[in-house]
Amino acid sequence: MSVAVSVVVPTCGRPEFLRRCVAALEEQTLAPDAFEIIVVDDTASRRGPAAARNIGWRRAQAPVVAFTDDDTVPDRHWLEEGLRALRPGVDALAGRIVMPISATPTDYERNEQGLEHAEFVTANCFVRRSVLERLGGFDETFRMPWREDADLQFRLLEAGCTIAAALTALVVHPVRPAPWGVSLRQQRKVMFDALLFRKHRALYRSHIRGVPRWDYYAIVACLLAAPLWHPALVLWLVLTVRLCLQRLRGTSKAPSHVAEMVVTSILIPPLSVFWRLVGALRFRVAFV
Repeated sequence: MSVAVSVVVPTCGRPEFLRRCVAALEEQTLAPDAFEIIVVDDTASRRGPAAARNIGWRRAQAPVVAFTDDDTVPDRHWLEEGLRALRPGVDALAGRIVMPISATPTDYERNEQGLEHAEFVTANCFVRRSVLERLGGFDETFRMPWREDADLQFRLLEAGCTIAAALTALVVHPVRPAPWGVSLRQQRKVMFDALLFRKHRALYRSHIRGVPRWDYYAIVACLLAAPLWHPALVLWLVLTVRLCLQRLRGTSKAPSHVAEMVVTSILIPPLSVFWRLVGALRFRVAFV
């Protein structure tokens, strides 16, 4: 039997997750000789997942390439259902992602679960190899795991490609453990929003977010104005407390988590604004 689908899995120093993912792929209901697994290790070069995926699909033998991440657990029927949904005339396919979290999640877990509602993510998608060749694959300027999948989705749409959804092509994406204050480190990713905005302004506004985080800008403005106008410090405190309470609503009230929300709610707005400005300067785009 010829290979019907090639599965590309980028990885970077997470062998325990990778073993779990590959074990799930080996349990697929699709015939073993109908698919291949291509693992691309980016640990040494650190060029990012976009570059790793490009290496993977360019070595693929099949006419269809399925992408997932090393920390996912594909359902046994994932490949079979994905190929079934990739009907003639469909160029790419977005599968369904499930991210189980606890009844009282942390703010980080709740934010990560938002991936379930994303339109097109590389943790679970199928793309015809011929289409990847025509588009040149992923844009390797996206050097972090952020927005490179949205960029591919937007380029597919701009090229007139048809993207379908397959709810039966399921991938479970457990939330990885994260260190205290992880949300601070994640703010760096926002600079790649500037790149995505520069490349696809209309689609960014309609698919990502039409309204910037003006509360972040207000908090930073109050912080800067406080030395000259003392009432600004009061307004900064009110807005920061409001942000902290928003993040705590519906999440864990464990002392460590509450402390994390207090500290990170103070630091996130200036960090976020800083990295947005870095992105605007780096990619030469008016981006707020």
